[in-house]
Amino acid sequence: MLEPNIIKDEEIEQLIRDIYELYGYDFSLYSRASFKRRINRICMIDRFTSFAELRYKIINEPDYLKHFLEEITVNVTEMFRDPSFFKCLRDDILPQLGTYPLIRVWIAGCSTGEEAYSVAILLKEANLYHKSLIYATDINPAVLETARAGVFPLQQMKLYSENYRLSGGRHDFSDYYTANYDSARLDKSLREKMILSTHNLVSDSSFNSFQLIICRNVLIYFDKELQDRVFNLFDNSLENLGYLALGSKETLRFSGLERFYQRIDDQKIWKKVISN
Repeated sequence: MLEPNIIKDEEIEQLIRDIYELYGYDFSLYSRASFKRRINRICMIDRFTSFAELRYKIINEPDYLKHFLEEITVNVTEMFRDPSFFKCLRDDILPQLGTYPLIRVWIAGCSTGEEAYSVAILLKEANLYHKSLIYATDINPAVLETARAGVFPLQQMKLYSENYRLSGGRHDFSDYYTANYDSARLDKSLREKMILSTHNLVSDSSFNSFQLIICRNVLIYFDKELQDRVFNLFDNSLENLGYLALGSKETLRFSGLERFYQRIDDQKIWKKVISN
């Protein structure tokens, strides 16, 4: 079994070319350090004794790609993660969005959907859900199936409930799910205004115009060139006076778009104040 960091850089480049040529997924501008760590992790999980085994599996077994994408694009997520961020959305951003006749929200890199469901709850409690659409996208179709099901481990509900409370929630969080043995099924009404679909931030274009775009803890895996490309995609997708929310380690600073945006409080939320 491979030890961490044993794969050669040129082998990583070869694998990236193979995946793009065979399946159309472009990882060429992903952070090499992050991508390499995840490749090593896959080799350890699947007990490959050489890099050649992994490459053979990807080239000759298309069904294996689903598992590969799950491991490469895995994101740590939870409902109301970073409660102060959601409190800012609740108190400062949603009242502004409430002035629109239709609120369109894009959650890019939504993973298994916890963040999308959190936003749905905020919109419900602000009495804005009826005139909202939440577009939740991810490159990985497998995680979108989990998001569609809306079923999560029951043991996570205690953490989610506390996050919800700290975000300013005033209801009983258990009102939003039904417990069944060791799982919790979120209320199906939270899916009514949610559109889940695959979207590749690397290669796909803008598909709508939004008042709020949330993309947290995705861009940290991209290199500077790809980050700038995605920022331009978001800028093209965001209405003037709309909001862009990023992760705690991500920033518009040092990008060519910084001068068109104004940061909100101490959160990683920017308001588009000038059209590019």
